Amino acid sequence: MPLRPPALNGLSVFERGWLSSNNVLLHGAPGEGATLVDSGHCNHAEQTVALVRHALRAPETPAASRPRAGVVGLGRPGADPAGEPLARLVNTHLHADHCGGNAALQDAFPALTTLIPPGLAGHVMSWDPAALTYTPTGQTCPPFRFDALLRPGTEIRLGNRLWQVHAAPGHDTHSVVLFEAADRILVSADALWERGFGVVFPELEGEQAFAEVGATIDLIEELDPAIVIPGHGPVFAGVEKAIALARARLDGFVADPARHTRHAAKVLLKFKLLEVQQQTLADFIAWAQATPYVTAMFARNGGGADFGSWIDGLVADLVRAG
Repeated sequence: MPLRPPALNGLSVFERGWLSSNNVLLHGAPGEGATLVDSGHCNHAEQTVALVRHALRAPETPAASRPRAGVVGLGRPGADPAGEPLARLVNTHLHADHCGGNAALQDAFPALTTLIPPGLAGHVMSWDPAALTYTPTGQTCPPFRFDALLRPGTEIRLGNRLWQVHAAPGHDTHSVVLFEAADRILVSADALWERGFGVVFPELEGEQAFAEVGATIDLIEELDPAIVIPGHGPVFAGVEKAIALARARLDGFVADPARHTRHAAKVLLKFKLLEVQQQTLADFIAWAQATPYVTAMFARNGGGADFGSWIDGLVADLVRAG
């Protein structure tokens, strides 16, 4: 059963498939408008817009017309039958599965104010897909604008709650997490899942980032959340178990960095397959050969095999894992 504690009153969590991040809709006070945290992948942008429109409409919408996605939370009590506007869009970080729906939401809600962490703001302004890592990872993200910065070390009122903004480097150098202290709710993005955390992408660029992952896990332990809304997977309580699992996973990567590299390669392949759904093996290998992160991982972890055989082995691992 989904976790539905009273503390989530006023929040709707759209649990998405693995191509898209989860979305968190924070219902505002009357007249204030709602806030959406993260927008999912561009492939699912139409569904994201539909989910948001449905959640902001009157609660009597027939079940048959509701978009299909796991939704956790109690919504906003006394919802206005005329609907609630979407006022703000907030991104925890700028990976394609978390901000790929930004452009569609900005088109659907022209008055939307978009906030992003500051680290890559200049590259968003000039729209540099290489510096934003979309080209190196072989991912797709339509250009979007931003209006303000979500600065670590500050507090921001979203959805009638006060949220602390904390830097959470590791998975992404510029990622943030959001913490609401009154009910101890953490929007953890990809810094902590119920069973692990996201690929440590700076490590794929040759940076030493495992220590940053550990520091972010320490930060989350210090915040001591009662409820965690992760970037992927279900909302969960029992953060102590999740932290122990994350630390064990991190220790394994530190002891054997090649294990992390192979894991990261499979994640990139998997996400591309989720995006395209169907592709010839030749075209898939051609995409991999044109993707800098994949070729860099092959150079470090190919084990003397030719590139095609290495890809075959990774795909076989994915098949065995189901």
